[in-house]
Amino acid sequence: MIKINGKSENAALGKSISEYLEQSGYKANQVAVEINGDILPKAEYSQRQIAEGDTIEIVSFVGGG
Repeated sequence: MIKINGKSENAALGKSISEYLEQSGYKANQVAVEINGDILPKAEYSQRQIAEGDTIEIVSFVGGG
């Protein structure tokens, strides 16, 4: 089972973080991704495959004043 932002997302299995972000409507330059408690460097988004048992948190940056 894979959890992304607290929800089961088994359809993401085997996709790269970049693929998942793009298909889910996220802009990679506007998010931070944590996998199993560790922040994933943006340079690794296209290389890191989503694997069984991963817990992923995606945090979007919001500007304002």
